[in-house]
Amino acid sequence: MSVESGIQDFTEKMTLNDGKEDEDDVVDPWNVQSKNKTGVDYDKLIKRFGSSKIDQELLTRWEKVTGKPIHHLMRRGIFFSHRDMHTILNLKEQGKPFYLYTGRGPSSDAMHLGHLIPFIVSKWLQDVFDVPLVIQLTDDEKFLWKDLTVEETIKLARENAKDIIACGFDVENTFIFSDFNYIGQCPGFYQNIVRIQKSVTFNQVKGIFGFGDSDVIGKISFPATQAAPALSTSFPFIFGAKKLNCLIPCAIDQDPYFRMTRDVAPRLGFPKPALLHSVFFPALQGAETKMSASDPNTAIFLTDTPKQIKNKVNKHAFSGGRDTIEEHREKGGNCSVDISYQYLRFFLEDDEKLKTVEQEYSSGAMLTGELKKLLIETVTPIVQAHQQRRAAVSEEVVTQFMTPRPLRFMNQ
Repeated sequence: MSVESGIQDFTEKMTLNDGKEDEDDVVDPWNVQSKNKTGVDYDKLIKRFGSSKIDQELLTRWEKVTGKPIHHLMRRGIFFSHRDMHTILNLKEQGKPFYLYTGRGPSSDAMHLGHLIPFIVSKWLQDVFDVPLVIQLTDDEKFLWKDLTVEETIKLARENAKDIIACGFDVENTFIFSDFNYIGQCPGFYQNIVRIQKSVTFNQVKGIFGFGDSDVIGKISFPATQAAPALSTSFPFIFGAKKLNCLIPCAIDQDPYFRMTRDVAPRLGFPKPALLHSVFFPALQGAETKMSASDPNTAIFLTDTPKQIKNKVNKHAFSGGRDTIEEHREKGGNCSVDISYQYLRFFLEDDEKLKTVEQEYSSGAMLTGELKKLLIETVTPIVQAHQQRRAAVSEEVVTQFMTPRPLRFMNQ
């Protein structure tokens, strides 16, 4: 099969909306919309995107291979889907190298709780597997899509890097880079970008990402930039000329980039990247709405004070409770739509306590005010601890993380 015919077949299979106009859920790298109060139907999304569900068999094997307990975000189905995770576990069993890759689009100087999720899991994966991690800051993407200047996006990337570093990454095994800066620093990165660009036609990228005739050409070429870090020779100072496997933890809306990458990579002599997909972090107003930096009441930001967190949860967190206390005691609350409960699924690590909360709220024994109080008590210390760690991240530390250099991989 030719490259052209192969990728054409792939493009037809992976078009985001699959030609179905009646799909309630819209999921692409820039838009997530659902008409259901419980949010996106992830089982349908797995079928549409052609990924695999993270099942108990995989989790059991994971613990056996690593000898360490599985993260609660995976136990609870927050990370719910994967591509080729068994291949990564095979490499771990065989003692063969691979690396991690994740990213962040810096569109504002204040990240919110939802932005932490891929980094929390990436930190855990780095610790469990003891492998290098590269983190891409797509300041170029945000310049193309947002009303921001180049200089503003570069500054935001550096500010976001401080929040990322505050998650506790190992500086000896982590490289953070801004696209605007790194493309000029590493010819190998740009060479891989161009190789990918040459492998995907204009019509194919329109089919994959839904670009229109009025979109600027920078948007059309950008997917190759997000794909390139999945090719290990984009980081010659870490991996040399080795063509290694890559594992990418991300929200599932980023999957179109990496479905494209998975088709192109073997044609360029690289292994297909593996993926771990997370669900979307809901806005305070409910899973049907979207968090927005322009509306601070849609999310809990990492810069919020305890008072702001308390006010946001009490005033804006969508409740699954009943209209009256009497009705709530009789019928119980709906955990599947209650935002306080949903946030606790992300941040309350104690499984038994979460199970008790679910039982008591569903039965009516726990009221909405009590559930919100528990959420406030849970996330406030997390945000405060993050703020303390971030305050300790100096400009010198940021520069250290963002300087191309050998990582611990080179010593293995």
